[in-house]
Amino acid sequence: MARKTGRQHLRVGVVGVGRGRSFTRAAGVTGMELVAICDTWEERLLAEGEALKVQTFVDYDEFLGCDMDAVVLANYFHEHAPFAIKALNAGMHVMSETAACHTLGEGVALARAVENSGRTYMFAENYPYMVFNQEMKRLYQKGRVGEFRYGEGEYVHPDPPEVKLGRSCGRDHWRNWIPATYYCTHSIAPVMYITDTRPTRVNGFVIPFDFSDPAQTLHMRRSDTAAVIICRMDNNAVMKSLHGGLRGHGNYVRIHGNKGVMENCRHGDKQRLRVWYEPWEKREGDPVETVYKPDFPVHHDRATRTGHGGGDYFTTWHFAEAIRKGEQPYLDVYRGLDMSIAGIQAWRSALSDSAAMEVPDFRDESVRRRYEDDDWSPDPARKKEGQPPSSILGNIEPSHEAKSLAKKVWASKGYTGE
Repeated sequence: MARKTGRQHLRVGVVGVGRGRSFTRAAGVTGMELVAICDTWEERLLAEGEALKVQTFVDYDEFLGCDMDAVVLANYFHEHAPFAIKALNAGMHVMSETAACHTLGEGVALARAVENSGRTYMFAENYPYMVFNQEMKRLYQKGRVGEFRYGEGEYVHPDPPEVKLGRSCGRDHWRNWIPATYYCTHSIAPVMYITDTRPTRVNGFVIPFDFSDPAQTLHMRRSDTAAVIICRMDNNAVMKSLHGGLRGHGNYVRIHGNKGVMENCRHGDKQRLRVWYEPWEKREGDPVETVYKPDFPVHHDRATRTGHGGGDYFTTWHFAEAIRKGEQPYLDVYRGLDMSIAGIQAWRSALSDSAAMEVPDFRDESVRRRYEDDDWSPDPARKKEGQPPSSILGNIEPSHEAKSLAKKVWASKGYTGE
């Protein structure tokens, strides 16, 4: 268990001044005091530090020397585990953005580091805390739809190439090479959270890179359009995760129980919840179908003023509460690893004609020992024999037009590298 802190305000530092802005803004309203920020992009770092009136660090090791209780990791997607392990070893509590790990070997090391540190680790997956997902969890726990049998989670996020280039400066920025299955936690996490289940096996399917779509051909991304992951859950339910750059922006969650169905609405106000039953099975006096907009269970006014549908508030709030109580939060290291590993194993599946792959449970040290040396990764910086490609089609080289547009957009962001 993590130790309680005696401070009235938890002193926290944030790594990453881009995505990290959500956490720097939420710190004060959750009883945390922001004392330092860290980033390798020095110009942006100094500007943000001046605006926030906090210490700034380019060097992560120096940043960890600050007098603080906790670290929030909003650095690059594929670098969270090594940073988290360093912070835990330095005696810090850690909240880590997605993904929890980039390889299975990193996942093993992270689980061990959390256990050995006695510190709180929070996986900052914010989509479970959207208002309709919190309401579905409440209804599920009350038995209103029976036992979970099938679920769907969708995170569909298309953007024009200029927008995508603006948040992926540099040829080898992680957004430009991460395989389509990896960014899966926004779609898998809500179903896991609502039903308290975990995936045990996955089959990965990929919608390949679309050479007729300018939104892709004018971008530097070298991976595929989208992915579908079919998960077998530990109660034998099945769920489908859909995520990627297809047309039709939105995030949706559907839960089929053996007594009813619930989902957030796909038209109009998508924060509304729809719950319905078969006429011959519903409770007497209940309607067949109910559509309503729920409130957050706590802190409704604060949550509605934060990003990602209130999710950014609740991740920070739950992190602070867990530290104060000296415990691990619901989205602990093991659930973070379950969600993250599902995407890695789904890529293995997609490259193996969608064969089923195990999602190992790193709560078990005997299981961890089988994967502790697994460094399978498409990261260009980790190239070696046996490492996978970023696309189901193999190696994709961006077009001349994409490179020209990238150079222009990156320069407008102050980025002058390749």
